[in-house]
Amino acid sequence: MSPTSETAQGGRRLVIVESPAKAKTIKGYLGPGYTVEASVGHIRDLPNGAAEVPEKYTGEVRRLGVDVEHDFQPVYVVNADKKQQVKKLKELLRESDELFLATDEDREGEAIAWHLQEVLKPKIPVHRMVFHEITKDAIQQAVRTPRELNQKLVDAQETRRILDRLYGYEVSPVLWKKVMPRLSAGRVQSVATRLVVERERERIAFRSAEYWDLTGTFSTGRAGDPSDPSSLVARLASVDGRRVAQGRDFDSLGQVKSGQVLHLDEANARALAAALENTRFAVRSVESKPYRRSPYAPFRTTTLQQEASRKLGFGAKATMQVAQKLYENGYITYMRTDSTTLSDTAVAAARAQVTQLYGADYLPERPRTYAGKVKNAQEAHEAIRPSGDRFRTPAETGLSGDQFRLYELIWKRTVASQMKDATGNSVTVRIGGTAADGRDAEFTASGKTITFHGFLKAYVEGADDPNAELDDRERRLPQVAEGDALGAEEITVDGHATKPPARYTEASLVKELEEREIGRPSTYASIIGTILDRGYVFKKGTALVPSFLSFAVVNLLEKHFGRLVDYDFTARMEDDLDRIARGEARAVPWLRRFYFGEVEDGAEGADSAAGAASAAAAGNGDGDHLGGLKELVTDLGAIDAREVSSFPIGNGIVLRVGRYGPYIERGEKDSEQYQHADIPDDLAPDELDVEYAEELLAKPSGDFELGTDPSTGRPIVAKAGRYGPYVTEVLPEGTPKTGKNAVKPRTASLFKSMSLDTVTLDDALKLMSLPRVVGTDAEGQEITAQNGRYGPYLKKGTDSRSLQAEEQLFTITLEEALAIYAQPKQRGRAAAKPPLKELGEDPVSGKPVVVKDGRFGPYVTDGETNATLRSGDSVEEITPERGYELLAEKRAKGPAKKTAKKAAKKAPAKKATAKKTAAKTTTAKKTAAKKTTTAKKTTAKKTAPAE
Repeated sequence: MSPTSETAQGGRRLVIVESPAKAKTIKGYLGPGYTVEASVGHIRDLPNGAAEVPEKYTGEVRRLGVDVEHDFQPVYVVNADKKQQVKKLKELLRESDELFLATDEDREGEAIAWHLQEVLKPKIPVHRMVFHEITKDAIQQAVRTPRELNQKLVDAQETRRILDRLYGYEVSPVLWKKVMPRLSAGRVQSVATRLVVERERERIAFRSAEYWDLTGTFSTGRAGDPSDPSSLVARLASVDGRRVAQGRDFDSLGQVKSGQVLHLDEANARALAAALENTRFAVRSVESKPYRRSPYAPFRTTTLQQEASRKLGFGAKATMQVAQKLYENGYITYMRTDSTTLSDTAVAAARAQVTQLYGADYLPERPRTYAGKVKNAQEAHEAIRPSGDRFRTPAETGLSGDQFRLYELIWKRTVASQMKDATGNSVTVRIGGTAADGRDAEFTASGKTITFHGFLKAYVEGADDPNAELDDRERRLPQVAEGDALGAEEITVDGHATKPPARYTEASLVKELEEREIGRPSTYASIIGTILDRGYVFKKGTALVPSFLSFAVVNLLEKHFGRLVDYDFTARMEDDLDRIARGEARAVPWLRRFYFGEVEDGAEGADSAAGAASAAAAGNGDGDHLGGLKELVTDLGAIDAREVSSFPIGNGIVLRVGRYGPYIERGEKDSEQYQHADIPDDLAPDELDVEYAEELLAKPSGDFELGTDPSTGRPIVAKAGRYGPYVTEVLPEGTPKTGKNAVKPRTASLFKSMSLDTVTLDDALKLMSLPRVVGTDAEGQEITAQNGRYGPYLKKGTDSRSLQAEEQLFTITLEEALAIYAQPKQRGRAAAKPPLKELGEDPVSGKPVVVKDGRFGPYVTDGETNATLRSGDSVEEITPERGYELLAEKRAKGPAKKTAKKAAKKAPAKKATAKKTAAKTTTAKKTAAKKTTTAKKTTAKKTAPAE
């Protein structure tokens, strides 16, 4: 039955999309006769733990959720939190005459549509409805022209899901046993972590080199103007024909790569500058070339993430969250795309706006087309662009905040992609002279003038390097000719030092993953989010810093699962998965080779041979194994847990990653020479050198015996604890520590003004004497001074009052306490504390951003949005850009969802009568349900999630 015939005359159609926001927008475009409902993402997936697996499955199937012995058949279960939604969808389906599955048109969206069909089991006509933008025309066109479900895409997504489950659930337990509990491994997650770790290794091995050069300011001797400056600045390029060494001429060990360049030290540079003081200089050559710059391609997923990071300070995750809202509300086309292609409609809209906003002079004769650079680009999506056949300008959208800024970025980039090239001239001037000591010195200066800005009028791409010059920057040089004399106004000596390779940012890591063809661009935001959440990586400013834990994990994977984190191998796996999506390879034989290492003859033929090299070679980097994954994770005897988690620092000091975090040690345990020290949580690995390690070992650590309490005879010790330094008493041996007769030692935290180095026995006894009785009020009620979680305070019955300083606990008098209680109790928040740091004006809200000290630690705020600092951030080092990024991520998440407590309370009331009659029957069920829930939680903790 055609979707436009019988049902159009009174039939009922059910349209299922993924999100409620999308459902609301689409409903407005379809009108009566259509019911639009959301699946709210996946309704069915592999089980999260053994407790979710049906009872009929046992053994490995129960552990993995995949039956590896029977063609890798997945065990799918309806997610517990989606059962109510599935029930609702089934009810709506019973009232419908047609079903439209309108999930996103990518592998995951196709898989969701297939799962919906499998679970709902519709007995009415089913159509696959696809669209790339949520506009009235696009939605109505999608209803008129549905297609069939693409089983190849479903198979490809299912293969990915199974592969990631096998990888995660087989490799993660190895990390639990050999590194630390509750860790996870993933096909792309582990490789992304390795990239960040390798960059840090390069920084650790890096040795800086010092080099010097000269900078001259040369004058033409005539008055200048903006188009013809009177002077230019040039850098020393060569001495006696030998090029002067710059940073690029040194290797990572600080050595000059080639003997052909001249490495100037400070003494030689200063001597040369002195010898050039009275030198006559002249222009030796002027080389002019035409300059042309073409527009950047429209955005795809990864370039949008990179540019939003550079220009807006958004993380990849925040970018995708904001883009998702823009798409669902009909402002942009689908945001998960590898394509740079624009439809004819979009090209026409962009060209119309070029003419309208910039004039016909900026419009090329023919529309511009952009070839895709991404191998195996997924599906036939467009580039990310404003939706519709006429682009709304940012002002016309009515958007605000992060959504406005991201829309504006997409709009500008799209319009600019259909504009003319920028043109101009680039000029290189060489200036020479002979020094007093006979040496010939040549300086060079380069300039750029833009005669026609073209697309640069609309959009200029950012750069990962903050020092890089952007495309629209001009550098005008004086109009000089060969042979012109120039006077040296000033010659300065400049010292430089080579810098280690920059750490990855979210933008540059996304770029690196894409260039290496690792994973799918649509998953990069979630991958980066995962390695941050797992503690493998933390942020310092915008830089991604690997933790010491990630060093241990990567070390183990490289040594014992080398191919699994090999960049080329991972990219080849991606190719194999794309071959499955195109129907050029079959999923089950490929999975069998990957998991069991088998290569079949006959049935698969060429397919077997083609995939064997990449899939069957999932073994060690040293080539000992060419079997499958299962063989690798079975024999773990060769993995020395202590070895993979140990890293020598120097001077006999070794860094170890223990089950409770990283630490350094020297010497044998239990020996007199043994030293041990914990590592600060936010320490970057390249900052741990021998000098700093010695400093940490020299700090007092462990227990410090302060003396004996004269009143009890018990030793008093000071300790460094998890929550800071504290003092405590040592109870006699045999003192019961558990049970109703248990005795707890007196313990007290040190004041902020105290330290383990200086605390005395008297200090300790005073601290442990708290709480202190200050006195009693007129009614005889006792007032005490106490130290609590949120600072010092007075307590009288249930009435507490804050004190200003910890020292007041010992000094405050009864009169002072009564005076405090005589004041009305302050309700609500206390007086605002002064900010810890000012970061500048937020680019979204336009309000000043400051760092404040809150109840749960420091946070950034612009007065509207608050965002807590992460573990890798510190008040001292946080940059304005990092502050803006944290606020952007918090805004992207939206307000916290309210809990459904009221609904939960109301629901049982409807069934009150039924409950009374069936009370006895349900008691046993409730008990069983409690046990099942407990089992679920316990099992889930032990199960490693895959990507």
